[in-house]
Amino acid sequence: MADDPAVRKTDTTTGGPARRRRRAASAARRGLRVWRVRPGRGRRGLRGAAAAVRRSPGRATALWRVRTTVREEPGALARICAALAAGDVDILTLQTHPLGDRTVDEFLLRASDAVEPRELTRLLSEAGGTDTWVERADAHDLVDTPTRVLNLATRAALDTAELPSALRELLGRCSIRSVPGDTPAEGALEGTLLRLPDPAGGEIVVERHHVPFTPTEFARAHALVELDARLGRRTPGKRQPLTLPGGRAVTIRRADEEDLEAALAMHARCSKQTLTQRYHGPVKDADRYLRHLLSPRFGRTLAVESAAGELVALGHLLWDGDETEAALLVEDDWQHRGIGTALLRRLTGMAREARCESVYAVTRSSNTGMVAAMRGLGLPLDYQIEEGTLVVTTTLVPAAVAPR
Repeated sequence: MADDPAVRKTDTTTGGPARRRRRAASAARRGLRVWRVRPGRGRRGLRGAAAAVRRSPGRATALWRVRTTVREEPGALARICAALAAGDVDILTLQTHPLGDRTVDEFLLRASDAVEPRELTRLLSEAGGTDTWVERADAHDLVDTPTRVLNLATRAALDTAELPSALRELLGRCSIRSVPGDTPAEGALEGTLLRLPDPAGGEIVVERHHVPFTPTEFARAHALVELDARLGRRTPGKRQPLTLPGGRAVTIRRADEEDLEAALAMHARCSKQTLTQRYHGPVKDADRYLRHLLSPRFGRTLAVESAAGELVALGHLLWDGDETEAALLVEDDWQHRGIGTALLRRLTGMAREARCESVYAVTRSSNTGMVAAMRGLGLPLDYQIEEGTLVVTTTLVPAAVAPR
């Protein structure tokens, strides 16, 4: 979660124009997998729509997340289920979100992988569904909702930095920001926007353009934030030893705002070139970004400590809307020893655990160490460069499809 005014103003930590172009390309790719159709009458009857989605025996299948709104009246849900059955579509899970005289029905469906989302939409529309929204799902969505919510609550209870990713997993594809504000304790539901009081100060703003939030989702999100507030700050204390080439030993651990003084001391030992490559802006501004970067509200940070207890490197995994940025800073005397690669591997592992589809890094094109570390992941890479700024993006998970 990131919306620090100082960071937003200068855009020195996230790559500026290069990042915006990469975001547009990413949004276009996502757009190929999401469909939302307003109410409308199909040209064919229900039998025709059902025949269009019926799968052939033995064909591969795909999972879909589907939402449709029906009138709150006897038989409305039965008509939807009958239409899906007629189309040979399996209902794996169902949630209902009451809205007074209407109900949002949320399904996890399995259908032939040859089925087009527009066919599913038309089938539901002809059965009485409106404002239907369809998106590809994956095997993670097969976990039933109570179990999934309990798992998210457990993760959030163990680690303050888990709250943003837990909210995103709870609510689906959305952007989450921590901003100044004074949201009432009860929060606010405003269509595609949720406002929740941030236990760390300010407010948490959750936005989801493709489908409005329901009161049920708002209540779940509010309960998760309230749990975070009751438990206070929590940072895992696990320490991982790492032996560098040549035999020198360091320790990798999680870091947070309590490490600000040690991080500032590391900044003071770094050269101007090292700080410029990391922050892409005036060196004098680097120090003021540290508190933002170390905050668990904006991501997770790994610190590398020498045997003497000095901080010699930092690795950040930053929640950037619905995307994820990785950033590294290694003190000059500790560069070219494999520290950056070790940090990046752990950061991408964290991103994968949080079900992030990709991770990007923004750096100077002259920063060969960061480029080498990204290549060392052994994952597909995409490069974008302009005016000396390089954005390297790696894909972490394949497109979501159901098993055969």
